[in-house]
Amino acid sequence: MWWNSGVEWAGTETVRGPGLLARLTVAGRSTVSGSPPSPILAIAASGLSILITITIGLLGPSAMVPALRGPAWQPPYSLGLRPDGHLVIGLAAAAVILGTLGLVAGLRSLRRLPDARWLVLAGCLAAAVLAFLPPSGSSDHLNYAAYGRLAALGHDPYVTVPADLPDDPVVGAVQEWRKVPSVYGPVATAVQTLAGEIGGDSLRLTVFVMALANAAAFVATALLLHRFTRHDPVRQRRAALLWTLNPLVVYQLAAGMHLDTLAIAFVVAALVVRPGRPGSGVLAGWGSAWGSAWGSGVLLGLGIAVKVTVGLVALGPAWELRGAPRKLALVAGSATLTVLVAYWLAGPHALNQVLNASKSVSLATPWKLVKEAAQLLAGPGSYHAWIQVGSLLLLATLAFLLLRALRAGTLGAPTTLDSAPTAPTARTAPTAAAVDAQPALDDPTALDAPRVALAFAVAWLFATPYALPWYDGLAFALLALVPWPALDGFMVARLAALSLAYLPARQYDQPSGMEWLVSVVRSQVVPWFLLALTIGLAWWAARAGARARRRPA
Repeated sequence: MWWNSGVEWAGTETVRGPGLLARLTVAGRSTVSGSPPSPILAIAASGLSILITITIGLLGPSAMVPALRGPAWQPPYSLGLRPDGHLVIGLAAAAVILGTLGLVAGLRSLRRLPDARWLVLAGCLAAAVLAFLPPSGSSDHLNYAAYGRLAALGHDPYVTVPADLPDDPVVGAVQEWRKVPSVYGPVATAVQTLAGEIGGDSLRLTVFVMALANAAAFVATALLLHRFTRHDPVRQRRAALLWTLNPLVVYQLAAGMHLDTLAIAFVVAALVVRPGRPGSGVLAGWGSAWGSAWGSGVLLGLGIAVKVTVGLVALGPAWELRGAPRKLALVAGSATLTVLVAYWLAGPHALNQVLNASKSVSLATPWKLVKEAAQLLAGPGSYHAWIQVGSLLLLATLAFLLLRALRAGTLGAPTTLDSAPTAPTARTAPTAAAVDAQPALDDPTALDAPRVALAFAVAWLFATPYALPWYDGLAFALLALVPWPALDGFMVARLAALSLAYLPARQYDQPSGMEWLVSVVRSQVVPWFLLALTIGLAWWAARAGARARRRPA
């Protein structure tokens, strides 16, 4: 397939991906048919995509960018040109398409890309620039600001809704969620409250404070991923492409300013500092194994207290530490205590909206097709239980198939990503510290914490009835930790499709004549495409696991 052709592999196993058969010899090298694209294409397409994303915010209020009330001298800044809706939606579509092409080209030419440090620097600079521009793509940041303002004024954002204070300059700016209390965790609410305290009655300044927090979380995740993959320059480039300089992730999480960025930063940090084999801590000098167990649990708890669904990541450390009950108890205990304290401070009613949201079905998922069929056959309201049960069964099935494929060794070794093996020299030989830093990644069949977490996260994304494009950021951050090229293609295709489905993810200020983006693309084309992609993922994972089981030892 397009995402794997032309990749050079090294190792001792035969690896198969969708449409890919690579022969891996003891000598260590063979090349799949097809020439990798020029890295110039990857850099040019990705760079242009990010520049277009920046331009959308710079142009000012539009169909893609909600207007922000407040003094004009306060950040975020824009030119205030109020461009035509057709133009900015076209620019957004171009950013998604170019970003997809650039990402695919980059993943196919990893060895020839610039040093990972330059990629990380470029992505972090883009995130910093976007923090000073109005968020684009959705109006979620208006909701965040409103909940922070409510809390700063002494109201409970889990009970009080924006419609209760329609005349407030910040709360009254909410568009779609006027009658919905906060669905976010207590840590997210704490960040929003801080922004509300600093911003006061200025929506612009409130949003800017949250944008700074979002950019900081994005950059922190980038640096953690760069540090985690430091033992392999090719994997460092891949990590930078999948997160920091990923035009689709920049478009959704850096420009869109979604709270998922903060939740992802916490859980990635939890995986990075997690306890493992002796000497395996990726942050040198971070502390003892017991200290890393406690810290990893606290970080997991903070992530869950931002957004409950990232709690799936906790299954990774739980599996990895199943043979070390004391460390497992410390991780689980500190995570649970962190979550309990956070929700005790917010009040248990903070979970009410999360439970209600779990029954929703978004327009672009395949479950929307199931919902329509169920309503046609059994009438309105008859589909909730069936869809919930079906999604759980699908999640379990996909997780099992992906874990089996992982166990079968379908990853390849850490150096298999477009890199030929080189003889050890004084400059290239791995140090003892580097080997200790990644003990499990040398074994392609080891189910360590990042791999288990990735399998469950991907299974959840493909199985959940309610998904929005920025949710996929979690999978891309975890993919940056795990060398699994075959899965890259599925996730790139999925995020590209969802990004096109939500152009934009808001209802206000939309130009006439563009209704087909919702009625056709979002409601029909993308659900069918994602259904086919889900079937393809299950088929590939099943074949990969079964094929490896049949392979002679």
